[in-house]
Amino acid sequence: SQVNVTEQPVDVLPIARAIADAKTLKDNDEAFMIINLDALYERFRLWKRELPQIEPFYAVKCNSDETMIQSLAALGVGFDCASREEIDIVMRMGVTTERIIYANPCKTRSFIAHAEQKGVTMMTFDNTEELEKIAKHHKCPELILRIAVSDPTATCPLNLKFGAEPVKAAPELLKRAAELGISVVGVSFHVGSGCNDPSAYRVALQHARNLFDIGLSLGHKMEIVDMGGGFPGGEHHTPFEQIAALIRSAVSEFFPEPDVRLIAEPGRFFAARPFTLVANVIAHTAVPAEKITKNACDAAATGHMYYINDGVYGSFNCILFDHAHPTGRPLFDEACELFPSTIWGPTCDSLDQIEDKKMMRVLDVGDWMLYEDMGAYTCAASTTFNGFQRPIPIYVIGERTW
Repeated sequence: SQVNVTEQPVDVLPIARAIADAKTLKDNDEAFMIINLDALYERFRLWKRELPQIEPFYAVKCNSDETMIQSLAALGVGFDCASREEIDIVMRMGVTTERIIYANPCKTRSFIAHAEQKGVTMMTFDNTEELEKIAKHHKCPELILRIAVSDPTATCPLNLKFGAEPVKAAPELLKRAAELGISVVGVSFHVGSGCNDPSAYRVALQHARNLFDIGLSLGHKMEIVDMGGGFPGGEHHTPFEQIAALIRSAVSEFFPEPDVRLIAEPGRFFAARPFTLVANVIAHTAVPAEKITKNACDAAATGHMYYINDGVYGSFNCILFDHAHPTGRPLFDEACELFPSTIWGPTCDSLDQIEDKKMMRVLDVGDWMLYEDMGAYTCAASTTFNGFQRPIPIYVIGERTW
């Protein structure tokens, strides 16, 4: 894709306003997404500063935008792939196989064969059946045992679906792999997406240490610890710096050996912040405020319902799938009276609601709204339901970053 290089570091707001003004002059009301590659580089620098000893393997499922993947590949980041298509996307970018982990514990047989054909060897498993299936379809896998350790307060806990119980089941799997002559090279875990309790990482690393020692005693060449994802993509009640400090301390306690390869699978950490959505108000109706606030006292006051040209079937699927609460604002700020407002998506489905009981100035049809941090689990799962198109991507990077 074409990337626009700016002389100064990227400042998204004036760029968004200039694009919206130019579109308005042409009666063009299509939504657009600004992808700020300066912000992506800043996230990379933050990771390198806080967790220098841990190699990031970007979780492609979070957002498979090829320009972003190409940028991360250029920075030397690895990739966590969950399917044949994701492996092919990153290999098209020239990424070598030692920078790919096939981190889906439940793999399709033909996808395992495809991984072997492409030379991808690192992959996860969490049960005997998966172990035997991999043995049948891949000649030289390097397996990583996924254990179930989760922060129960995480936004999306994952231990219900994936991971072997670490105390009894996981050692049995290491034994079974040794019997089958399959090499297990490490342990992985995922504390859950949107981790709220970073002490879950310490518990997980303690289990990983124990399983490392059992694996070594069984003749496995244990050398990789994969800390999964769950790292915040923006402002979060547990800051990334706090999570990183706890991980550094637990790593020095349980894995002081310099030859252990430490990796992680951040997705939203990289993807969320660089993406800013600008959508157009395509319809507007004034209603009694009571309809929005559900408060009878507001019957005589006015509220407003707006319909914009992106919604939960598009970029805002994060509301349904990722428990997100996006908050937008008018692209052009004006000091005005605020009214109770509801923001709807464009489809004919009443589920397509973006924001409710929002206090906002009055907007007209043709005005624009801005939503920040819109890169994680948004474009990746968007559809064109009802015939509404996805927002047009516009890539920007500062000359210095470029």
